[in-house]
Amino acid sequence: MDDFASDTDSDYTSYWRDWFISSRGNEYFCEIDEDYLTDRFNLTGLNTEVQYYQYALDLVTDVFDMEVDDDMREQIEKSARHLYGLVHARYVVTTRGLAKMMEKYKQGVFGKCPRVICESQHLLPMGQHDVANMSNVKLYCAKCEDIYNPKSSRHNTIDGAYFGSSFHNILFQVYPTLMPPKTQRRYEPRIYGFRVHASAALMRWQEERREAMKDRLRQRGIETGFEDEDEVEEEVESEEEEGEEAEDGIDDMFEGQMPAAAHVQ
Repeated sequence: MDDFASDTDSDYTSYWRDWFISSRGNEYFCEIDEDYLTDRFNLTGLNTEVQYYQYALDLVTDVFDMEVDDDMREQIEKSARHLYGLVHARYVVTTRGLAKMMEKYKQGVFGKCPRVICESQHLLPMGQHDVANMSNVKLYCAKCEDIYNPKSSRHNTIDGAYFGSSFHNILFQVYPTLMPPKTQRRYEPRIYGFRVHASAALMRWQEERREAMKDRLRQRGIETGFEDEDEVEEEVESEEEEGEEAEDGIDDMFEGQMPAAAHVQ
């Protein structure tokens, strides 16, 4: 029995990172290269933020071989997870880290935007703060530029500092082709086809401000990214105007015939 326990312990410590990445709830994390973990420069300052730092580092790098009791083991394990998360925030903004996270993003590992108009746009994990224990991880949609809570409670307990507040922006800077096209489409509250007054007034104000901003950008020769949608909207508006003119023509025709009909009666 003792031999079995020691073998299990040995396997566990030998493949700690594999175990961590494959554990349920850790799907957002990518595997950090061993070379990165063993470079002391990459770990600068973390010894003051992690309890049992050296033991935790030995466990993460698969060189931990001390015999400790269960309570101490649990504390070291907790510190190892925290250390891995802090190093992870630094690793994901490196070339290798961005490439790994980009693959996860393309596969939709982080989920899809719950906003209907975003049409299932893939999300990216992000933190609102770079300091640990400030807020949990959020999911960023590059299409509507908003953030959401993870659906799973397992993911909702991950510290946002393990991804940082800059990672998602750096990813799109390095891989600009992954940036989805922006959209002007918004949901319009209506009652029997008519806009709700308060919402309509707010939307008119927002549209005026947006048009003014786009005019300023055009004057400076900066592409807004909305040119195609502007053309579509102009076509729709012209079709609506033509339809209204046709209706007016039909009404005028009937109005001209009304007196004759009345005379016949």
